[in-house]
Amino acid sequence: MLKATFNSIFVPQMAQLLGCGCYRFGKKEKLTMSGRVPPRRLPPLNALRAFDAVARRGSILKAADELGVVRGAVRQQLNLLEAHFGVSLFDRENGRLVLTPKGRAFADSVGVAFGILTRASSELSIGGRRSIRLGVPSAFAVWWLMPRVAALQAALQDIDIDIVPMAMVEPLAMRADLEAVIMGGEYRPMRDITAIRFMEDEFGPVATPDVTGRLGLVEGVKALGAAVALSSRSAPSLWGDWFAESGHAPVSFAGNREFEDLLLAIGAARSGLGVAIVPRTAIGEDIDRGALVAPFGFIRRPAGYSLSIRSSDVKDPALVRLADWLSEAGAEPT
Repeated sequence: MLKATFNSIFVPQMAQLLGCGCYRFGKKEKLTMSGRVPPRRLPPLNALRAFDAVARRGSILKAADELGVVRGAVRQQLNLLEAHFGVSLFDRENGRLVLTPKGRAFADSVGVAFGILTRASSELSIGGRRSIRLGVPSAFAVWWLMPRVAALQAALQDIDIDIVPMAMVEPLAMRADLEAVIMGGEYRPMRDITAIRFMEDEFGPVATPDVTGRLGLVEGVKALGAAVALSSRSAPSLWGDWFAESGHAPVSFAGNREFEDLLLAIGAARSGLGVAIVPRTAIGEDIDRGALVAPFGFIRRPAGYSLSIRSSDVKDPALVRLADWLSEAGAEPT
């Protein structure tokens, strides 16, 4: 009460004596005629959009493609934003833009802000009904999530789940259009991202019974040297991870085929093209039917699968319900 009385009585008088200037929390700030400090001017929205796109996409060209503008327009907006703050947000290294520490911190905050705006706009446009845009690896969506989507919708009732399949899985920090992303493997969350682990998983080499017999895979891992290794760009390190974590020495394959999506690598394995390295959740039914076999078994991936959300959303009721359902479904036997 004393502080409020002091401010209301003496600050206006001091402002007049000092030419409408005052000291507030040790920093001199201009007062308006009403005695209030004017709000700090925000940078232009288009400049923030361009900055966010470049920070997420990693290049001006990709940001321009996303925004539907020419590269020069993106550069102009970045220059405008740096001039607004009077600080460098990017370092220019050999023609590349690299975020400065201040730029990275600002990019994280801008991404969170755009995520909040996107969600609020979505809720407003659908009359207040909540919707969650969830990014999911394509194979995981097809083989695990979609068979359970009716149970998911029944559990969430008034919340719509918009499942976005991702052939190339990008971290949530790179996708302002999504509210959450399911990540597999040894994913390490970035700053301001919270990862909620909801299910374990195993992975290993699989092939048709014919390929397994023809190559003599039951004789040992060395027999893989005669195989065509099948992998995907969405999970490029699985073969290396499997050799490292299984304790087997790496082998030189007779051939290598890399596909854009894990689903394509699995399809190639089903056709008898070679041996694929895959998470068990993606081919559980194939194993049960005998369409594919795992000659060396599976090893556990400690990280399993996680739901990535922005740390500012950890108490969001809709995302909490989604995380709870994933945890319950992930604990059920497959």
